[in-house]
Amino acid sequence: MTQHRTLIHIVFAPTLVSDDGRTLAVVHGIEQALSGVHLEWKLSAAGRLIALPQRDGWLAEAAGRGEFPLLCNGDESYPVTVYGLRTSGRQAPGGQPLLDVHAELPLDAASIAAAADMLEGVAEGARAFWGRVLPNGVAPEVAKQFRHSMDQPHVPPRGLPALNLPKHLRSPEIPHYLGWLNYWSAATAQTLGFPDPVRDAEILSRARRTATGGWVVRLTETPLDLDTPSHLEALLRAYERFPEIGGRVPPR
Repeated sequence: MTQHRTLIHIVFAPTLVSDDGRTLAVVHGIEQALSGVHLEWKLSAAGRLIALPQRDGWLAEAAGRGEFPLLCNGDESYPVTVYGLRTSGRQAPGGQPLLDVHAELPLDAASIAAAADMLEGVAEGARAFWGRVLPNGVAPEVAKQFRHSMDQPHVPPRGLPALNLPKHLRSPEIPHYLGWLNYWSAATAQTLGFPDPVRDAEILSRARRTATGGWVVRLTETPLDLDTPSHLEALLRAYERFPEIGGRVPPR
């Protein structure tokens, strides 16, 4: 269990079926965003650090098997990790299997400053549908939003909306929930009806376009803290603006 405060990036992308260069692009995206960080180590089964002098080839071989194994920077005083998991079609939106890429690093001034660049690098490297960044302490609050039974009422804490489980969403372009920073591909932005120049003026003031036509959207200036009233209000406003998130509107 994580004891220290961390910043967690997760993006959701098409699953790996061969080495198409995406795993290496994700790693390069992290390294370019974080000055001095090199993800050239793996962990043994016993948790021992093992250097990877042929990292790129090792990653390509793993991707050819449909895998994205854990990589880290080898610095136990400032650990940065990335890995990918496969979500089966039975648990994923629209019945389409997904690659879930997870990257984690300490929550400090440097990681906060680099967060938007890192999210963009990871998401566009993976060719993701959408992604988000959250401090690790907010994740348990998000988990309480999910409705585990479609037949039972569900009232999440803090006035947050109830969200449907990913397997009940109609397509992978629909985000499961909101983060502090959000990556929306061009397809996801179109699905959400973003941007609307009138309704999204406030959000656009903290958003930027990516090279592929996607967006990085920041809800609050500092990492999301639900004990801060203005942060909770910003999150609630965003959920109200985008009811498609979490499958809260019927299929069109």
